[in-house]
Amino acid sequence: MSKLNLKPLADRVIVKPAEALEVSKGGIILPDTAKEKPIEGTIVAIGPGKVGDDGKVIKPEVKVGDKILYGKYSGTEVQVEGVDYLIMRESDIFAIID
Repeated sequence: MSKLNLKPLADRVIVKPAEALEVSKGGIILPDTAKEKPIEGTIVAIGPGKVGDDGKVIKPEVKVGDKILYGKYSGTEVQVEGVDYLIMRESDIFAIID
């Protein structure tokens, strides 16, 4: 993967969503319109952190490479060099997958 030309600000992260399932659990091939939006992905970039009320920067808990779960409608979709990404706040992340 080439270097991403996006740098998130503050407490935002850039996520590469996991691919949507092509086949259902029962073996039925799903058309694009029936595919569920993925709710997991991999962090590819993180911002420096949020500035607290005391003026100090609060570092993000996540790091590049973490696999995460996030809300179904979280983030803003962007496309860079033909690849889809989501930009979201760290607070939109529900969990890190081990």
